[in-house]
Amino acid sequence: MKRGEARGAAHAKRPAHATTLAALEDHGAFVPRHIGSTDDEQAAMLAAIGQPTRAALMDAVVPATIRNRAPLPLPGPRGEQEALAALRAIAARNDVKRSFIGQGYYGTHTPPVILRNILENPAWYTAYTPYQPEIAQGRLEALVNFQTMVCDLTGMAIANASMLDESTAAAEAMTLCHRLGKSESNRFFVADDVFAQTQDVVRTRAEPLGIEILTGPAADAAKAGAFAILLQYPGANGDVRDYRALAAAVHAGGGHVVAAADLLALTLVVPPGEWGADVVVGSAQRFGVPMGYGGPHAGYLATRDDFKRSMPGRLVGVTVDANGGPASSA
Repeated sequence: MKRGEARGAAHAKRPAHATTLAALEDHGAFVPRHIGSTDDEQAAMLAAIGQPTRAALMDAVVPATIRNRAPLPLPGPRGEQEALAALRAIAARNDVKRSFIGQGYYGTHTPPVILRNILENPAWYTAYTPYQPEIAQGRLEALVNFQTMVCDLTGMAIANASMLDESTAAAEAMTLCHRLGKSESNRFFVADDVFAQTQDVVRTRAEPLGIEILTGPAADAAKAGAFAILLQYPGANGDVRDYRALAAAVHAGGGHVVAAADLLALTLVVPPGEWGADVVVGSAQRFGVPMGYGGPHAGYLATRDDFKRSMPGRLVGVTVDANGGPASSA
């Protein structure tokens, strides 16, 4: 059979009731498909539950003391530009002040090229679902790059990608050391130059666990008999100390060392992993995250390879192929 004859035979076999594409494009189907049930369906549901109307149903289930019967005083619809102008006018009423306090929260500047191509890129926030392969793969790659950067800066073997901020990461580090430490002590020593908000969160987490929090100069940490100590690096007042001898003394007593470290400072100072820290925590806020009235600020927790089975949070890993090389996808 020739090609033209085969095409003609295929047309001949097409059923007489075949629907054209134009007929399938039912533009009026959106409302019943997405907005809700029909009047008949609502009547059937009301009959099943014994209510004559939707208003009667509302009267039966919503307490009168909390029900607002007046319509919401909403303004009329606005176009996109009008809405943006109104929002800018509201934002302009804020009294924006500059913070000079520090204490783990710092004003940042994000270059416009980063804003345009990453943070304001519609490809990041208009995907139909985060489980689509393309955006999911991109997020995984970004997270594994974050973990790699944290490991490089802290000098630790492994890092996670799911801490809220520095304070909660420090509390997680405390419980991590408490689970894995061989010391019978129930004390956790916090240096007095650790950020105040970190001390508060650590105390809150320690209380229900029965962990005793001791506070004092970092030089006294080795004499505290604690299962772990927490040091700020650099300290709240900006001091950068050499903690090698202190870390060695704490280890000799069976304790662990947690360092709350500034990632940006670690681009210049000795990484905690090189002077004896067992766990390093902190925040990535210094890398351009706005202060946002307190967070969250992309916290991190990095630790030794020995602790990888017990560290909190999630890990994004890179596997190997059959030849032992880094696995990749097309």
